[in-house]
Amino acid sequence: MKHRIITISREFGSGGRTIGRLTAEKLGIPCYDHELIDRIAEQSGFGKEYIKERGEYTSHASWIASAFSERDFYGHSNQDYLWNVQRKVILELAEKESCVIVGRCADYILRDTADCLKVFIYADMAKRAERIISQYGESSEAPEKRLRDKDKRRAAYYQFYTDMKWGEARHYHISLDSGTLGIEKCVHVISELY
Repeated sequence: MKHRIITISREFGSGGRTIGRLTAEKLGIPCYDHELIDRIAEQSGFGKEYIKERGEYTSHASWIASAFSERDFYGHSNQDYLWNVQRKVILELAEKESCVIVGRCADYILRDTADCLKVFIYADMAKRAERIISQYGESSEAPEKRLRDKDKRRAAYYQFYTDMKWGEARHYHISLDSGTLGIEKCVHVISELY
């Protein structure tokens, strides 16, 4: 019997991580977010900070050029190795138990192998800026710039490894505006759909 999986893809600052955790608690199933980083670190040998930054984000705006320049003689990069380990860990989790998986292209990785509810969480720029300031504090960088940069890097990573456009509605079963609906309503809707 296949396990039921919820994948949460999200814009930076939209509360997707919180929604994933609260949904898992409500349903009584595990949520894998930071826990994924621990498992990937164990299997890959990379440090947790490296995985946190490179496991779903490009390293910088000109990542595509960098990705090709960092390849070894055989055409492989650390990023490719990390992608393969991450993919393996996500597939193992989906095989083992019903769960919520936040980010890391899990919606794409599990597209053919799991009974999967694919969710995308978004919110308008003002609500997300307000949220990252309250969650992560002030920064020397304007919140809107931080949001645009993170989303741009996440979108580039997603497109590179999936050949699909990140955030495009047709790739998900449901897209929820957490800024308008609120965190609790998003949790309720996802739980009901599950």
